[in-house]
Amino acid sequence: MHLPRPQFDASREAVEQRLNSLQPVAYGNSRNFVNGQVSYLSPYISRGVLSTRKVLQYLKEQGHNLKQCEKFVQELAWRDYWQEVWRSKGDAINSDLKRPQPDAKFSGTPLALIQAQTGVKAIDEAVETLCETGYMHNHLRMYVAAVACNVARCRWHNPAQWMYYHLLDGDWASNALSWQWVAGSNSGKKYVANQENINRYAGTSQRRTFLDIPYENFEHMAIPPVLSEVQSLTLRTELPETPEPKLNPNLPLLVYHSYHLDPDWHAGMEANRVLLLEPELFQRYPVSEQVLRFILNCARLTKGIQVYCGSFGTLQKIYGAQNIRWKEHPLCRHYIGTAEPPDRMFPVTGYYGSFFAFWKQCQKHMEW
Repeated sequence: MHLPRPQFDASREAVEQRLNSLQPVAYGNSRNFVNGQVSYLSPYISRGVLSTRKVLQYLKEQGHNLKQCEKFVQELAWRDYWQEVWRSKGDAINSDLKRPQPDAKFSGTPLALIQAQTGVKAIDEAVETLCETGYMHNHLRMYVAAVACNVARCRWHNPAQWMYYHLLDGDWASNALSWQWVAGSNSGKKYVANQENINRYAGTSQRRTFLDIPYENFEHMAIPPVLSEVQSLTLRTELPETPEPKLNPNLPLLVYHSYHLDPDWHAGMEANRVLLLEPELFQRYPVSEQVLRFILNCARLTKGIQVYCGSFGTLQKIYGAQNIRWKEHPLCRHYIGTAEPPDRMFPVTGYYGSFFAFWKQCQKHMEW
């Protein structure tokens, strides 16, 4: 098996190329296969360079038929849905959301998983690709989470943080809540996949792994020896040292963050523009050097932006005025000023207990 190793350049040209390469109908038919026709837009969407609304608008402008690409739009809606759960539940998403994770025994991450030495070729190559490129196919993410939580019986939070640490498209809501869905703490049952399923979607023909069993055997399965060593990871982000930004108190202050790097935000406005990287938030949600580099490169798409590593309170004092604006996000609740609404695809907000309850409301706004 040879997984794609996509590269994600932080440039307008790269984003345009990804959009122009979109095949939403083929996506709907092949997205579960690791070599399927996926969009590779997720890093740009997660970092706010591109919004789900802009992608939807692009589909409309290209004349795509709604019924034919509805699956693609639905997958975009999952991202908006997880964000609404985070907005509604706040830090509660960092704990078991709907029920205690069933059968969890250990706090940590299987060492064999981190080292890409589980013996399951598709999973090991997926981990290697993640560390190399910052990307992992969504179906492979589910396989990895299932092994960590439901075979190795680790609590979901530590391995979820490990994956988030490496993902260029690391959206904590999507990541944490998807891990909880797999682990059974945000769903009615645990998700597992056996070797036959992995072979089908990953294009492998492997046998005699610890996953080469019928589904009914998972319930009473002993932890495989290869997964028995568990390590509690301590992940860190080394933020750069930055000078105080030079700000004009007579102009608005537009605050960007790692989830909002839209280079077209108030493009015609004369304003101070600052990417704020708060050490306290990166202590809670650390990312790798590769991810941080991608964030900084995406920020450079905005003309005149300054990077400041420090707290919002300190930035506020440096500015010395009141006209502060930002795009609303669950990690920005301590900001003071004007929070502008995010660019959702549909005007559907609030908590829904299931995605399909949320999606049903979205469908009411899908007349093109």
